[in-house]
Amino acid sequence: MRGFDPSTTTSEDGPADCPYCGSTETEREHPKGPGLCRSIHFCRSCEQPFERFE
Repeated sequence: MRGFDPSTTTSEDGPADCPYCGSTETEREHPKGPGLCRSIHFCRSCEQPFERFE
């Protein structure tokens, strides 16, 4: 039986603020980062990847 995998989503729905330039032109690259409490994002304005605590 296949269904929704709750481990691939996070509680945040909106775009993350870039810690380098402050832009909200970001996208989530992966819902989970190196730890279960972190996700990987990418800023389209300054083209820097960053982690965000969930």
